[in-house]
Amino acid sequence: MTRRPELEDAIRHRAQQLYEQRGCVPGHEVEDWVQAEAEILQESAPDPAYVMVRIHGTTYTGEYDRNHSGGYSPGEFRPGTPIEIRIASEKMFVKRPNGKELETRIVRKQAPL
Repeated sequence: MTRRPELEDAIRHRAQQLYEQRGCVPGHEVEDWVQAEAEILQESAPDPAYVMVRIHGTTYTGEYDRNHSGGYSPGEFRPGTPIEIRIASEKMFVKRPNGKELETRIVRKQAPL
């Protein structure tokens, strides 16, 4: 698995911290690395959030990463306010009031009953 160099560096740094916390006792390198990797990957995992949009009776739920949403914050869209939507494959792009698009991944599509 190829990782970004900064991610590898963060894991290596955390593993070194764990080694030092253990009193620099050898023999736990793999254990320290696995723990460091789990901690760093958890910290760097996307922070998902959701936006729901109704188009002609069908409700689309789009997932987006709060940390990479271009400053979008819930409440920018008011219920019933017309908005521009673009759907491309599994993605839904919602035009924000500031003219930028909020990119989401469609995780649910519910047609009217």
